[in-house]
Amino acid sequence: LYRYRVGDILRVVSFYNKAPQFKFVCRRDAVLSLDTEKTSEADLQKAVAAAEAVHLIPHNMRVTEFTSFADTTTIPGHYVIYWELSPTTDQTEGFLADYLIEQCCLAIEESLDASYKEMRVYDRSIGPLEIKVVKNGTFDRLMDFAVSSGASVAQYKPP
Repeated sequence: LYRYRVGDILRVVSFYNKAPQFKFVCRRDAVLSLDTEKTSEADLQKAVAAAEAVHLIPHNMRVTEFTSFADTTTIPGHYVIYWELSPTTDQTEGFLADYLIEQCCLAIEESLDASYKEMRVYDRSIGPLEIKVVKNGTFDRLMDFAVSSGASVAQYKPP
């Protein structure tokens, strides 16, 4: 077993012939921040999972991949989360999907820490969270593009 400084937090989930088998947890120091709040990748993953469990799974939808960033092009800035959903059905478009995504936005905001809520509700220094649903396969195509541009498949991590 070797030690590498990869900047990832890993969890040992099992052993194979005495060699640890890892599961990726999150990146170290990966945070969203618009003001003085700090939202870790792990906190965002928990919030997305909670929103998915309550609002999407009952409608046979799941978040297969997601990424996020702090959008500072608007005033006030806000978090944007890109979701890839599966399965693709008629439910992922139209009124029901819009309603479910809105409910997911509210659920995620409710799950984030007190610092985020204070800046979102009281200070109004953070705008409403936004979820954008991308087409199925978008994250795979992004990886294909990165690899075709010279990135190593073994080292590729979704944004």
